[in-house]
Amino acid sequence: MPDLRFTAKTATQTEIPRPKRGEGQWALGYTEPLNKNEQSKKDDDPLNVRDRILYTYSKRGFDSIDPADLRGRFRWMGLYTQRKPGIDGGKTGALEEEELDDRFFMMRIRTDGALLTPDALRTLGGVSTDFARGTADITDRQNIQLHWVEIESVPAIWERLEAAGLQTVEACGDSPRPFLGSPVAGVAKDEIIDGTPALEEIKRRYLNNPEFSNFPRKFKTSVSGNPSLDGAPEVNDVAFVGVDHPEHGPGFDLWVGGGLSTNPMFAQRLGVWIPIDEVPDVWAAVASIFRDYGYRRLRSKARLKFLVADWGKEKFREVLENEYLERKLISHPSPVAATRPGDHIGAHEQKDGKYYIGLAPVVGRINGALLTSLADLLERYGAAGARLTSYQKLVVIGVDADKVDELIADLDAIGLQANPSNWRRSTMSCTGIEFCKLAIVETKQRAADLIASLEQRIPDLDVPLTVNVNGCPNSCARSQVADIGLKGQLVMENGEQVEGFQVHLGGGIGEITRFGRKLRAHKVTSAGLDDYVETVVRNYLGDRTAGESFADWIERADESLLRGDKSLEAVG
Repeated sequence: MPDLRFTAKTATQTEIPRPKRGEGQWALGYTEPLNKNEQSKKDDDPLNVRDRILYTYSKRGFDSIDPADLRGRFRWMGLYTQRKPGIDGGKTGALEEEELDDRFFMMRIRTDGALLTPDALRTLGGVSTDFARGTADITDRQNIQLHWVEIESVPAIWERLEAAGLQTVEACGDSPRPFLGSPVAGVAKDEIIDGTPALEEIKRRYLNNPEFSNFPRKFKTSVSGNPSLDGAPEVNDVAFVGVDHPEHGPGFDLWVGGGLSTNPMFAQRLGVWIPIDEVPDVWAAVASIFRDYGYRRLRSKARLKFLVADWGKEKFREVLENEYLERKLISHPSPVAATRPGDHIGAHEQKDGKYYIGLAPVVGRINGALLTSLADLLERYGAAGARLTSYQKLVVIGVDADKVDELIADLDAIGLQANPSNWRRSTMSCTGIEFCKLAIVETKQRAADLIASLEQRIPDLDVPLTVNVNGCPNSCARSQVADIGLKGQLVMENGEQVEGFQVHLGGGIGEITRFGRKLRAHKVTSAGLDDYVETVVRNYLGDRTAGESFADWIERADESLLRGDKSLEAVG
């Protein structure tokens, strides 16, 4: 692995004061001491683990795997050990990682905003069925996530995926995580610019590249020219957002430093205009700043958002222009908010007269048989393919107008709804304790049960409300930016610890951008969740003013209504 720690440009044009205490910033000469993760990356480029998987571990079995590879470098190949069954959430933080490890793997397959052809979908379905006990989840990073994968099967899985143009490389790890693109790129009528060529070029140049395989931590990318902000740019490390310049035409604004977890921050909007052919260069420059100046001493501060928060967007832009791009960017106002919801649910006419159809599985949970059936339907109806969304949904592209209704009916029959209830459409969930070693509570089935309950209790909700269910504080399902965000934790009930959630209310990204309101010491048990959500929603419906959104109501409502201590019946 090339030693990149001293290749950063010297800060001759922008004054960057040397902090009294080093934060592990390579560009400032802080390379020691190394934490466990940094030592592992220094010892061996994690990209090299691929050959060991192919030629050693897959042949000798699970017990032959070096622990430094198993719990570190495997992530660069999209592999995590999954949680050993039977370990309750109270032990998540108490046990060592090896005590939580099962002998099976979660595998993430990246799509990077690409169109999945029927053949690609059939490959995904076959891999799920043959090697992953039929499991498959659509994640909010447009991945397909499998479980129960054995190390012996990985070479065969990779061979099938790569033949279909798919891969798992750097789907996890301190690397360029899977890229988000617009699910309706190139076809939406209101699209400002199609970001697909830029995404493809970033992937071609920088994925699986040793110069960008060792970031301080994960590095999340979004590129979308759709005004619905469907790539969740507010919560990505780097995001390119479509804008239309009055002189230069369509291009991209640059947003940097977004991220959630225990220290949530929205991306800073730089207010620039970048032509599409320069997007890959700017991506590499931002990524290089993170690599060279990012904080490596403490993992808890190793995301780009902390550097951006400390520097401010003006200084970040100055360093970007002076030291990395060596040219000035064109200034242009940033978009204020999304023009419409970015999940693309339902049937919509494309710019070419065909239709795309946005579909909602239940909290992203599908299976191998469904993927295979979807491939068969798309082939039968002559559709171009499907893309995944950043809301755990999928969108079928290129359907003839006279086939839309019939296809929607057939899709509904396999569990993919184009006209779902609000609750099915707007509820997301992370993996949860079923498979995740970081989780504290169960999420997927709990969220599915919540949807079914609310569809009975409040079937005709007249406004969209989002519910995001997370199994721990890491916010993989974006709990801080939902109308009702639920962060899993253990809570006390009758003197015993039971599964429950901290509640965040009134958050959002897209049409509004705000973090949810947390009420002091307010938690709800998992068993009491259905009653609580129903009460809060009915209180909103009964107390709102004309046209008042849930988020705005949360800002002014009496706490007793938000805690569910008081119940109002909906009016009107």
